[in-house]
Amino acid sequence: MVEWIHPGVVIMLGAFLVPFLGPRKAKQAYLVLLPVTGLLLLLLTSAGYFGAIPAYPGALHKWRLPFLHYTLELGRIDKLSMIFAYVYVVIGIAMLIFAIREKNDWQHVSALIHIGSSVSAIFARDLFSYIFFVEIATWSAVFLIWFRGTKTSKASGFRYFLWHVVAGGFLLAGSIIHAQTTGSIDLDLMPWGWGWAYTAYYFMMIGFLIDAGSFPVHAWLPDAYSTGGVTSVLYVTAFSTKTGIYGLIRCFPGVELLMWVGVITAVFALFLAVLENDARRLCGYHIISQDGYMICGVGIGTYLGILGSVSHIICHIIYSCLLLMGASTVLSVTGTCKFTNTGGLYKYMRISFWLYLIGGFSISGVPLFNGFVSKSMTIEAAELIHQPLVYLLLEGATVGTFLHTAIKLPWNLWFQGRDEPPADIKVKLKAGRDNTPVNMLIAMCIPAFLCVFMGVYPYYPFYDMLPYPVEFVPYTTTRVFSITQMFVFTFLAAWYLRTLIRGTPTYTLDSDWLGRIPGQALIWFCREPLVAFGTMLDKRMSAAAGFAIAVVRNPGMAMKMTPQAVGAGVTIVLVLFSLLTALWITGA
Repeated sequence: MVEWIHPGVVIMLGAFLVPFLGPRKAKQAYLVLLPVTGLLLLLLTSAGYFGAIPAYPGALHKWRLPFLHYTLELGRIDKLSMIFAYVYVVIGIAMLIFAIREKNDWQHVSALIHIGSSVSAIFARDLFSYIFFVEIATWSAVFLIWFRGTKTSKASGFRYFLWHVVAGGFLLAGSIIHAQTTGSIDLDLMPWGWGWAYTAYYFMMIGFLIDAGSFPVHAWLPDAYSTGGVTSVLYVTAFSTKTGIYGLIRCFPGVELLMWVGVITAVFALFLAVLENDARRLCGYHIISQDGYMICGVGIGTYLGILGSVSHIICHIIYSCLLLMGASTVLSVTGTCKFTNTGGLYKYMRISFWLYLIGGFSISGVPLFNGFVSKSMTIEAAELIHQPLVYLLLEGATVGTFLHTAIKLPWNLWFQGRDEPPADIKVKLKAGRDNTPVNMLIAMCIPAFLCVFMGVYPYYPFYDMLPYPVEFVPYTTTRVFSITQMFVFTFLAAWYLRTLIRGTPTYTLDSDWLGRIPGQALIWFCREPLVAFGTMLDKRMSAAAGFAIAVVRNPGMAMKMTPQAVGAGVTIVLVLFSLLTALWITGA
């Protein structure tokens, strides 16, 4: 049997050759061929070239490495890891085509490392390997955000880094406690309950939820997605949160808490999306909302719930990429994607509008698009376990998504009732042609095709790639009619009130605002009282040191009972007493 070649590692290591390649055309070809090589390796793996993949939850086990008293495994190959790896690599190819004209070689290096490390995290069987690759993906994502070079991108990149370092800390702490308690480091089903005995698993769940962008630890996501570069931000949107939800699927399926966290996330993000004036930031909030559906499916925990979560992750990676591409084309051509600065772009960017709209219909769950299939699974799973509130909230969130992404965003970017864009934008455009770069349009066609194909015919290969056998039939008369009438009435109401959905300059206060108040108090405490105390202590210690030196040099003169001498003496006594007490406690 031929030894398995790890597609994630191939993409990561191949990334470092990019700056050293010669002609630009060769470099561009290499950027696309590298993930295509990863895709070919996945196809060979599926075909059994490296060994037959057993029925889920069985797996092939490759690339085992000894580590301390444990064994690291970088290649758990089963149906769940394979479907994630496929969509990561395919969408990675589309993103690289979208960014093919980018001249910054190190942005391409970071992008390929981000794709490769995300694929590697998916294949990792043990917790330590998973955390290692997730942290690589975090660092590469931070650089992708920073490459835009603005003050806001630097700030949001640092914020992204802090949140994900905290998430990694929780994951690592929980993993170490779990390993010490059970002797296992497998990324697999974890025990769950309430009490101190489950502290490790609380830590791990918090880490996964931060990475997943779940409420209330989601505020890093719209900041990062709206301030990154025109092309670089695409990589961050597709993989970061989905890898976190993958961890929840592996470790905590059926935990009811996740069902409610997911529902709250799906609904809460919609209220913030209503207020947004920035197209990419609005897309960011809808990514959070859709993550809520996935987390809810994990919490439901039935076969249909898990299938709904996995299928919605796959569909969401595809259409969220298409949505961000559409918004980024406007940013690339006009220099802005704020609603108050755009409008009237349709005749200059027709193709990108229609391709974007496919993504808008997909995320909304319109019949014949892939989001309809995956959302219906999760919503029906909630209905089958008799959770009417969950069912109603998820259905309601679908209507809100349609209103924002399929109506508000395209209306404000491409129309607003104008035949022409604002004068400062019009001077950048060429009449009589589509102003969107050709490579961007080609890249958008890849996820657009998948959105339609998977929606029209989900049975093959989509259903066959899911971990469990699928008996769900999405297209029933009741389901199609009910969702269609909701969309029709939503569209009519929005069209009649379209002047009310124009963009307005706003600044959205998110859940992190609650943390800023004690955070500002902590900063004040550190800057004022703590610094003052440190300054006083420094002066006292300096005086004590000076007194000790004087005693050694001239005991008679130094022992004069001045207030300074007394103070220094008292300080020395207190320090010695503290040291002796600490030594006594340590010895006891």
